[in-house]
Amino acid sequence: MQHTTNTILMVRPINFRMNEQTAVNNYYQHAMKGVLPETVNARAQHEFDAFVDKLRAIGLKVIVISDTDDFDTPDSIFPNNWISFHENGTVGLYPMFAENRRFERREDVLEVLENEGFVIHDIMDFTSAEDEGLFLEGTGSILLDRVHGKAYCALSPRADEDVFIEFCEDFDYFPVIFTANQTVDGERKPIYHTNVMMCLAETFAVICLESIDDKKERKQVLQHLKESDKEVIAITESQVQHFAGNMLQIRAANNELFLVMSSSAYQSLTEKQINTITKHCKIVHSSLDTIEACGGGSARCMMAEVFLPQV
Repeated sequence: MQHTTNTILMVRPINFRMNEQTAVNNYYQHAMKGVLPETVNARAQHEFDAFVDKLRAIGLKVIVISDTDDFDTPDSIFPNNWISFHENGTVGLYPMFAENRRFERREDVLEVLENEGFVIHDIMDFTSAEDEGLFLEGTGSILLDRVHGKAYCALSPRADEDVFIEFCEDFDYFPVIFTANQTVDGERKPIYHTNVMMCLAETFAVICLESIDDKKERKQVLQHLKESDKEVIAITESQVQHFAGNMLQIRAANNELFLVMSSSAYQSLTEKQINTITKHCKIVHSSLDTIEACGGGSARCMMAEVFLPQV
């Protein structure tokens, strides 16, 4: 069992914009005033293409699928929320909070992967939870420690505890449950996705501990990370605003490990934090300013890790 993969799936946007349906509880999104919709989309495509080029340049296999005009899917650039791929050949499909995001789920994505030589044995479909108004947005809501069999989840309107427990039972993970908050207009409100405030790598974890208001929960999360031999790198709420929690460790050419993040995230890190990370692996970053502003997500959200077995 490996914690990192050398293959990711990404979806190139064709109608990227700020999604008003997700903005109700994603407080990182904001409209770019005075910028035409086609300009926003063109900038997002440019950022996407440059990001893919950087990832391929380090030897990561990137499977790019283009969004379609079939539905209004402004957030299609974030596939990790609706699908996950596992080493036993299982695919997970997830219930989405925003109704227009449910159209992102596409069967042809599975065909593309099978054509690339990946094997799919089974599909675990949790999407019926949408009928009950319950959601769990893939590896946005869930952080998997595949080696130690632990799944971390910060509860929010997009991460329901019962659906998360069902996921853990089906995939055989130990659930680590907590709440992570951010200050919005003077109020503490849940951070919409776990992967915005936390990143799990092979030998370390980047986490915004100050967002976990409950001291007991914070202590419990720390205990699980230390039990799993992770060096803990604490980031601030201000750094989370720059998407310093939204990172993903990948395995590039020659099995070399990289931590992938946006340039905004990288620039928010202190020299000490960068030095600690680079003891463990190299860093690659790319400018995602438009995607972050309108989409309220960053580098990690754009990458769906492929762990499926190959023929």
